[in-house]
Amino acid sequence: MTNRVTQVSPAPDYRVEMAAVEVTLSGVSGTVDILRGVDLTVRTGEAVGIIGPSGSGKSTLLMVMAGLEQATAGQVRVCGADFTVMGEDALAVFRRDHVGVVFQSFHLIPTMTALENVAVPLELAGHRDSFDRAEAELRSVGLGHRLHHYPPHLSGGEQQRVALARAFAPRPALLLADEPTGNLDGTTGTAIMDLLFDRRAAAGSTLVLITHDPALAARCDRVVRVQDGRIVPDPAAVAPAVMSGVPSVPSGLPA
Repeated sequence: MTNRVTQVSPAPDYRVEMAAVEVTLSGVSGTVDILRGVDLTVRTGEAVGIIGPSGSGKSTLLMVMAGLEQATAGQVRVCGADFTVMGEDALAVFRRDHVGVVFQSFHLIPTMTALENVAVPLELAGHRDSFDRAEAELRSVGLGHRLHHYPPHLSGGEQQRVALARAFAPRPALLLADEPTGNLDGTTGTAIMDLLFDRRAAAGSTLVLITHDPALAARCDRVVRVQDGRIVPDPAAVAPAVMSGVPSVPSGLPA
């Protein structure tokens, strides 16, 4: 492992490349296999929705893509950088410069205003226009009137808007969203997702979205289903062929 940041290709064909990825956790009760040989690629500019039941490994998969969880085995490349040879410090710098993450629980600093929550990470990354950029991002998500409010004084929807602004402010190549509407009511959640997709389209970011909601995942270009730590065929994708009585055709063979 090294703490030197791997050189990033300016425009790789794939933002995410995962091959035979395994994550195994060990404890006093033995080992638990969280991911079991996952192969996944996400093209530059693509939006991919990942669905599956609770405990299937969806969030762990996203954490590996973010460099927040280390794969036990396999290969992980993000934006052309090889995560398997990078140490924690190098991964943190890489994530700061190339990856935006939106969590279900917002993860705002309660003693900082909305503006500071967005601007301070930019300032630490060396951006001289950090507060101007943060204000512009907050206005773009409809919070121009809440710049100087603290998280405890904001609604859940407003806090998630701040989190969206923080994620998009560095202009990331890859945006990872883990159940971003999980703590919101239906109406607020829909508004947040409309904002996320609008901002993603404007920024041109690649998106990986973790969700329990098939309708929400269907807004992406492609849907991937995870079950028991593996990627499995999505029943919705094969249902039309099954219902019509037409046998499915193996990939790569003529129909």
